[in-house]
Amino acid sequence: MYKAILFDLDGTLTESGEGIIRSVQYALEKLGRPEENLEALRVFVGPPLLEQFMKYAGLDEETARQAIEYYRERYSSVGIFENDLYPGIEDMLSRLKNKGYILAVSSSKPEYFVRKILEHFKIGQYFSEIVGSEMDGSRTGKAQVIEETLKRLHLENHRDQVIMIGDREHDIYGARQEGLECVAVTYGYGTREELQAAHPLKIVDSADQIVDFFG
Repeated sequence: MYKAILFDLDGTLTESGEGIIRSVQYALEKLGRPEENLEALRVFVGPPLLEQFMKYAGLDEETARQAIEYYRERYSSVGIFENDLYPGIEDMLSRLKNKGYILAVSSSKPEYFVRKILEHFKIGQYFSEIVGSEMDGSRTGKAQVIEETLKRLHLENHRDQVIMIGDREHDIYGARQEGLECVAVTYGYGTREELQAAHPLKIVDSADQIVDFFG
C-alpha cells in the first residue's frame, strides 16, 4: 500500500520544454557552438544539465559548468516562465491529496527554481516536501534527489510505501536504484519506447490515469 508519491517536475507536472530548450540554445550560442535545430535540444529536458552539456556538446566539465552559468542568465528571468501545467495536473494533485497520500516533488532542477515554478502555478501547497538539486551542481542525480526526499519525509526505512512518477528513463532508473517502483507518463519528454525499455511498474497517458492507478 503506497503512502507517499514523488513527482518529477519537467515533463510530468509542467510542460517546460520551451524555456529549457531556448536557454540551452542561448548558452551554446554564447560558447560559440550555435544550434538552430530546437528539436535536437529536447534531450536537455529532464536529465541533469551538466551531464547533458558534456554528453550532447562534447564539453569538458569546466566548459559545461560555464554553459550552465550562461543557461541560467536566460532561464532565471525568461525561460522559467516559458512553461505550462499539463492538462488536469492541479485536479489530480487535489484528488490524490484528498485520498490521504503524502505528495512530494523530486526534481534534478535546482530547488530554488522548482519552488519558484510551483509558486508561479499556485500548486506548492499540495506538496509536503519539495526537493531539487543544489545551485552548485551537487545532488543532481535522480537517485540522490529521491534519497534526500525520503530523508525529509522520514520514509527512508519505508521505501515499499513510496512510489515515483516521471517521464524519462532516468526517473525509472533513479527510483529503482533507491528501491522504489516508478509509474511513467507518456505525455512528457520521453518516448514510449524509452519508457518501455526501462520497465516501469506502469505506463500511463494522462493525469486522470495517474489518479485511476491509485484507485
